[in-house]
Amino acid sequence: MTIQEIIASKEGDDFEFKKAENRYDIDEGAKYLSAMSNHGGGRLVLGVTDKRPRKVVGSKAFSQPESIVRYYIDKLHVRVDFVIYHDDKDNRVLVFEVASRPVGLPVQFEGIAWWRDGDSLVPMPEDVRRAIYAEGGHDFSSDICPEATIDDLDSKAIKKFRKRWRDHSENKRISTLSDEQLLRDAGAITDKGVTYAALILFGKNAILRSRLPHADVVFEYRSKESAGPAAQREDFQEGFFSYSDRIWELVNLRNDDQYYNDGFYKHPISTFNEAVVREAVLNAVSHRDYQRSGSVFVRQYQNRLIIESPGGFPQGITVENILDRQSARNRLIAEMFRLCGLVERAGQGMNLIHEIAIKEAKPLPDFSGSDAYYVMLTLRGKVISTDMLSLMKNVDEERLDELTTDDYLLLASLFTSKGLDNIDITKYEHLVELGILEITKDGIEFLNNNKTISIKTQSELNRKSNDCQSTVNQLPIDCQSTAAVDKQSIDIFDRKKQILTFITEHNKATTAQLSEFVGLTPGRVRTILQELAADEMIVKVGDYRHTHYKIKNPH
Repeated sequence: MTIQEIIASKEGDDFEFKKAENRYDIDEGAKYLSAMSNHGGGRLVLGVTDKRPRKVVGSKAFSQPESIVRYYIDKLHVRVDFVIYHDDKDNRVLVFEVASRPVGLPVQFEGIAWWRDGDSLVPMPEDVRRAIYAEGGHDFSSDICPEATIDDLDSKAIKKFRKRWRDHSENKRISTLSDEQLLRDAGAITDKGVTYAALILFGKNAILRSRLPHADVVFEYRSKESAGPAAQREDFQEGFFSYSDRIWELVNLRNDDQYYNDGFYKHPISTFNEAVVREAVLNAVSHRDYQRSGSVFVRQYQNRLIIESPGGFPQGITVENILDRQSARNRLIAEMFRLCGLVERAGQGMNLIHEIAIKEAKPLPDFSGSDAYYVMLTLRGKVISTDMLSLMKNVDEERLDELTTDDYLLLASLFTSKGLDNIDITKYEHLVELGILEITKDGIEFLNNNKTISIKTQSELNRKSNDCQSTVNQLPIDCQSTAAVDKQSIDIFDRKKQILTFITEHNKATTAQLSEFVGLTPGRVRTILQELAADEMIVKVGDYRHTHYKIKNPH
């Protein structure tokens, strides 16, 4: 398409023109692209007036459109591209092209599926949304349950849903609705009766035992890996909103803190992240097959959590494409989660789980053991790379918000010694733009405040990987860190603290005295003393058998 053809096009569902001479709001663009995708695809044109006769005025907005496209793809989860045109006066016209929405799914931005209503943008009408969901085939959760009535629903569970929906939408009118009208507006009740989604989310124990006996969630805590009865077990055969908070409470009862060393400071990090656990349970409830027998199990061990749900992956979803495709098996349940804001980013729950795992330097989610009948998700909570954790903790939130899921995965692959063989430097341009890493003649350097973490050559990576494997081969995960598990760094921190305390209390100390005090060999103590001296915490005084150590600049 030429620039003349673009200018001559009619503004409507598939074209939107903006002057944007100097700048343009990136999120407003996302809303227009969402609406155009929901209408079948279209183009957002920057640098052209929207009133006829249109004129090319040129746009300086988005000097690096590649990063903007990555943002739109990550937020909308649909294909977006761009084209730059120049007219005979060298005015720049930037055109973003968005593909049509997937079959059976609306394209949403920040939880809202946008729609064109004349010249305005509005949330997609509910009848349109339901028609789109119907394209994906039969949705069991929207079926009517025979004999069920609104009296079979728990008013306390409905109250929790109401509050979440009101707070998320900021619509005070929701507080004034009767329970029945609230559920009608959400689609949980229709003129034909009460849906299975209503039972799954709000049902009392009696109706679920009678009409949907296998729609329960079982929590187990197992202190040992061996088979046998669980140390604690609770079975929830009631509506999701009645027990959702309780599952996290049970996990958090035994949610140990780990500690990592950042410089000379020691910081805690929980083994299990609340957002990850809640998202994983939401996925199990909204995607399991309710027409197949079997319960959802949440099994907690000391350092891992396994969520097992009946039914296998939804149609079209595999382990390989789970971050790129959306397919809700129970679309009405997923829609109600969206209404009340329980789904952080519509259709991208697994992306969120992956990103948080990488932020916390933990193993990626593992679907080993899944088959056509069950999905088994394993979340491991042990920190595996203190270098990676230190880097992620020192990247400010503004830059983290700009990272795409692919960016996170690239960072993880490099820290797990899997990234520099036949490296494609262009993949890392966005991370360079954000100042998170640099490309050097030796490889890639990660910028961590005033520190630089260097990954140099593939041979060096292989050496580190082999060293790591010999250290942590007992773990049920791939070798993923030059630091392996953070216990060693934690112990070093404690030993350093003990050594500094001893020297402070005694004014000075020898290697032999410190070796006896902390219970380490003299050689190991000397290594720690060298590190403390390099950090200018202590000074070495004297030579040979007269050597002792003192605090530098004591107060």
